[in-house]
Amino acid sequence: MSDSQTCPECNSPYGYSTGDVLFACPECGHEWDPEALARENELTVIDSNGQPLQDGDDVVVIKNLPVKGSPKPIKAGTKVKNIRLVEGDHNIDCKITGFGAMALKSEFVKKA
Repeated sequence: MSDSQTCPECNSPYGYSTGDVLFACPECGHEWDPEALARENELTVIDSNGQPLQDGDDVVVIKNLPVKGSPKPIKAGTKVKNIRLVEGDHNIDCKITGFGAMALKSEFVKKA
């Protein structure tokens, strides 16, 4: 580990190791675990069944989804291959045959 780290609370560059896994800030008194902080900041996306999704996974749409500007919805059971996870409300970017590039919410898909 490095000798100093930036404090996540006050952004002080003087965070120091306390000897174990924790770091402490001499300016604000905040203590943190850098490994736990990194795990908290990771993007985690869960499908409708509670299974974690990853980039490149294949998913299946679980209900008909209306598409703005299109006369037909994305039908339930449509398989979507090679998804990409992104930040935001619609946290899956993908390409769907017949519709093109699309952003989906993870609550409307299940892992294939």
